[in-house]
Amino acid sequence: MATGLPFDDVLAAARAGAAWAFEVLYRDLSPAVTGYLRLHGAAEPDDLASETFIGVFTGLAGFTGDEAGLRAWVFTIAHRRLVDDWRRRSRRPQAVEDPQDLSGQAGGDVEDDALTRLGAETVQRLCGELPADQRSVLLLRILADLTVDQVAQVLGRSVPSVKALQRRGLRALRERLERESSPEGVGSGAHPFAGARR
Repeated sequence: MATGLPFDDVLAAARAGAAWAFEVLYRDLSPAVTGYLRLHGAAEPDDLASETFIGVFTGLAGFTGDEAGLRAWVFTIAHRRLVDDWRRRSRRPQAVEDPQDLSGQAGGDVEDDALTRLGAETVQRLCGELPADQRSVLLLRILADLTVDQVAQVLGRSVPSVKALQRRGLRALRERLERESSPEGVGSGAHPFAGARR
């Protein structure tokens, strides 16, 4: 835990209703939960993360396990909230915001803002091109730092299925990145200066 206190002490304090313990758990887990929800295309990832932690804090009395188990349990709740959000949005039309309207965004250092936006857009685009099951597995493994067993538990799948999805997702990402980084007209296996050699 970020406070340096043993996990069991923080968990016991949170179960007893100590606000500081809730804050420690939230501060430790919320960035990864929000990122997971955002990369899955949640319309309001911060709101969905808040709903997740309301579920966590109300159900904490019934939780048993260690720190890794708590992390897996929190992401199970987040994943369920995400699925509920997808179902809810599929039943009603959503207003689409104009992505070119940047007037409401606060600016800071233009170069930092551009690099951050470019990096986030690239990650979001690459993840968005993956099938949903592969994307879920990779985000839970990398962003949430869950084990294969924990991912299987969160998604309700078998361990071999999770491993296969992880392999296919990583292969697809690697192929896309190689395609994007190779010069036009040059296959990923070809030497870029092969035509110049004699």
